[in-house]
Amino acid sequence: MAPWIINTIIVIAAFVGMECVAWLAHKYLMHGFLWFLHHDHHQRDDGDFFEKNDYFFVIFAIPGILCLLFGLNAGFSPLFWIGLGITIYGFAYFTVHDIFIHQRFKIFRNTDSIYLKAIRRAHKMHHKHLGKYQGECFGMLWVPMKYFREARNQRTVLKERG
Repeated sequence: MAPWIINTIIVIAAFVGMECVAWLAHKYLMHGFLWFLHHDHHQRDDGDFFEKNDYFFVIFAIPGILCLLFGLNAGFSPLFWIGLGITIYGFAYFTVHDIFIHQRFKIFRNTDSIYLKAIRRAHKMHHKHLGKYQGECFGMLWVPMKYFREARNQRTVLKERG
């Protein structure tokens, strides 16, 4: 198999793997012993642009940066491509979570995409729970099918209304 195909597969696998890591970390670490960093994300009342939860960007960036560095030093070894997949996931997470869902920057406000509406709704359902051990929908890019059905049904109703 051509090296570019193998490297592409590694990047995609790392990206998909990061959604699993993010789900597990969100449910068991952020809503566990790291709640002291994450709680302000659920209970914002200070109006500050930054929150303690933003430290997770640094925490999750470190493995990606290290993989990129060590993989590059080893002549673009598989570690580099893993680091690239982690970094691309981090960019996707930032774009979807901070820009699209939480509107930290006032762009990407409106959408007719069933996928994006489902993600936004699932995240809102996650945030309705304010306690450490409460919650649902811990993933970011893949959420339960019921949210896709809701978004599709909402689109159908809106089209029927005119």
